[in-house]
Amino acid sequence: MARSSSGIVAGLTAAAIAAVGFLGYQASATAPAHPPQAVAQEPAPAASPAAAGKQDPAKPVPVPEGSGTGVRVVYSVGQKRVWLVGDAAQQQLKSFSVMPSTVHPKPGTYLVGSRSGSVTGSDGVPIEHVVRFATQEGVAVGFSARVDGATPEPDPKKKTGGIRMSRADGEAMWAFATISSKVVVVP
Repeated sequence: MARSSSGIVAGLTAAAIAAVGFLGYQASATAPAHPPQAVAQEPAPAASPAAAGKQDPAKPVPVPEGSGTGVRVVYSVGQKRVWLVGDAAQQQLKSFSVMPSTVHPKPGTYLVGSRSGSVTGSDGVPIEHVVRFATQEGVAVGFSARVDGATPEPDPKKKTGGIRMSRADGEAMWAFATISSKVVVVP
């Protein structure tokens, strides 16, 4: 009897090792080959409201006031912009413009709840580097990049939650915003 029990245990152990190896392979197949490193930028002084519309593209856009502290993603619905903030000293690692979806998250603090390497978006377009952080009006809201690299205006007749960005910015978001990362939405 002991001999047959050890055979069963050995078989189950081999099956478990094979399953873990297969799941590891699946996870590595959807991850980017080389996650990008965020490029540090010098913080710019706060712009006056009059100058806010005429931002010099060579200078970084300052992180919005009232967006919290610490490591976080900041998303401004009104500015159509995202900041990847590295620490309490407001170290801005990267900032870029985005194309908002038709469904907007309410201002507040969220946590990244799920991620997908590549899927089909709610608009039927292949997307990658999906980082979901909210649900609004029954629609999952998150950051993503279209595989074709385009960032067109969304169809206003459809309820979509994909906040689109370039593929390079999507890679930076993917590397920065892991599960449970803080996302702060400001108006």
